[in-house]
Amino acid sequence: ACALGRRPPPAAVRCQPAGACFSAHLANGSYAEARSACGRRRGDLAWVSGEEELGLLLELLAEAAAAAGPAPSLFWVGLKRNASACTDAERPLRGFSWESGGGAVPQEVPAALGRWVKEPVRSCLMVRCAGLQLAAAGAAAPGGGPGWGWKE
Repeated sequence: ACALGRRPPPAAVRCQPAGACFSAHLANGSYAEARSACGRRRGDLAWVSGEEELGLLLELLAEAAAAAGPAPSLFWVGLKRNASACTDAERPLRGFSWESGGGAVPQEVPAALGRWVKEPVRSCLMVRCAGLQLAAAGAAAPGGGPGWGWKE
């Protein structure tokens, strides 16, 4: 999932009224490959600072996954924990932070966005990345919409 600074051609894209656009790109690849792919599109891996942005991104990813046939469930976003940062179970992002190619990104998110499919490994020694996992088709989050969670 990329966050783009400009409106791309129509495709699997959602834009905020006064903000970034998100695009979904389906491919099997590593975090580094996904980051490079977004860079080639003049964007960065997506990041969210609030529930409205997350809702927009979840809607886009659910639509892209449904159109892909056997639905992919894990999408890379710009969520990374550096080797010098430790897992922190008291924070919604668990010590992970948003990575960006140059824009200002929030270092923390509201507690409501701290939903993990599985708690990250407790560590202070390795760089770790996390993606956004969508629940299987038919599983919805409270209040409708797709079920989701962060996954290391």
